[in-house]
Amino acid sequence: MIPGVNPRSTRQIVDEIDLLIRARYPVLYLLTHEETRVEYLLQQMAQRQGKLFFTWTATRGLIQHKSAGAQQAVQGDHREPIEMLRQIEQRDVSAIFVLFDFHPYLNDPLIVRTLREAAHALKNTYKNIVVVSPSLNLPNELDKEITLIDFPLPDMEELTSLLRSVCRAIWTKNKNAVNLSNEDASQLVRAAQGLTLTEAENAFAKAAVSDGVLDIKDVDLVLTEKKQIIRKSGILEFYPGESSLNDIGGLAHLKAWLNVRGKGFDPGAREFGLPAPKGVLLLGAPGCGKSLMAKAVSNAWNLPLLRLDLGRIFSGLLGSSEENMRKALKVAEGAAPAILWIDEIEKGLAGSTSGFSDGGAAARVFGALLTWMQEKTSQVFVVATANKIEILPPELMRRGRFDEIFFVDLPDNPSRREVLSIHLRKRGRDPAQFDLIAMADATDGFSGAELEHCVVEGMFHAFHDQRPLDTKDVLKAAAETVPLSVTYAEELDRARDWAATRARLADTPSSGHTDG
Repeated sequence: MIPGVNPRSTRQIVDEIDLLIRARYPVLYLLTHEETRVEYLLQQMAQRQGKLFFTWTATRGLIQHKSAGAQQAVQGDHREPIEMLRQIEQRDVSAIFVLFDFHPYLNDPLIVRTLREAAHALKNTYKNIVVVSPSLNLPNELDKEITLIDFPLPDMEELTSLLRSVCRAIWTKNKNAVNLSNEDASQLVRAAQGLTLTEAENAFAKAAVSDGVLDIKDVDLVLTEKKQIIRKSGILEFYPGESSLNDIGGLAHLKAWLNVRGKGFDPGAREFGLPAPKGVLLLGAPGCGKSLMAKAVSNAWNLPLLRLDLGRIFSGLLGSSEENMRKALKVAEGAAPAILWIDEIEKGLAGSTSGFSDGGAAARVFGALLTWMQEKTSQVFVVATANKIEILPPELMRRGRFDEIFFVDLPDNPSRREVLSIHLRKRGRDPAQFDLIAMADATDGFSGAELEHCVVEGMFHAFHDQRPLDTKDVLKAAAETVPLSVTYAEELDRARDWAATRARLADTPSSGHTDG
């Protein structure tokens, strides 16, 4: 079971928890790393409902929290889980009991049985147990007894309130240490999306002390902090938006479509009635700029780029693959608006049509990903790439998963000239000093990656001979290269036939096929 990633605000989730507690749901399971934030919100909720408030940890036992921050250990300590659960069951009070890091104990059948009995006993009382854990560990025996809630990361409202608090604290000590307009503050808060409240507070504080002033320049510092935190997940990678659409030759139709779609992230798009853009699937030959396009879109739209490695999702522990996918999608939702890049998606989903080798984990993970893509309302734009079209499951192609499907073919002659010019210019050479027409003619059927190889290989020869690079060096490299259109000919023809009726061409209709 993979709980859905929920884009709702913290206020909506808290209202839902409040409703469930008042409706006497005996056991709730909140998935979150933020113990302090959740404890504060639940204690406020208990006060509003006129209930006592208790917390439990394996180190401190059962603690009652009273007004003004006062705490009192419950007589008997109750650090042992079974003893604690029985104490909760026996106490004749109206209360919320919050259990921190209780999930490891749910591997013990005796503790599972005790919790199950406690859940039945609590149904007719005004007592509620709330398990707060960063990991999901829910035995089948408790499926019907526990209500699972994915607690969201801080939303814009919470982060804005936090930034105001940090600014007030800094301003009272030094009025010149804060230099933020409303627009600057909005950009700083947007940069912090995807962080926990504690992580965001640390990032804002670090930004303030790094140069003695909190200002718009600190957006990059906050993004750097977020990059490090996202990398800790081991599943998502944070990529800087270093490439631009101008770094990619050809693909005119795809570029034009992306320019229009990107407006869907502008302020006012929702008020205009536009839904959040969902994503694009890029199919076609390897080395033709599909992955580079994901990086370029991030730069063009000024959005963070998160790469999802499906290979890291799967592990040997039963159920951990589903948990990894849940975590990855939750981080992506928290960082929205953002771009989620899934490179070579067909490799990660290769086992999704069969459950024989992995107990069905691939199929469950794939199903969860498809459901999220279909139903998500958050501003996470998915850029998925695939080389082997024939092994992609048909469910992935269904309308609603992506806004559009594009087929990226080999560059035609004009596009090859453009690609060669780009790679020469990137390496400090003036394309006007080269015979681009001859070079493009000699590289019929070459992919973008192969064109780059010809330029680099020519540079090696020129450097070896200690002379300037010229057209002959690139032509020699091209003559020695066996292009993709030869080694991948049959697969490429099948892909073109498939795309003819199922996808849009990324470039003009004449593009992509060899010119001979």
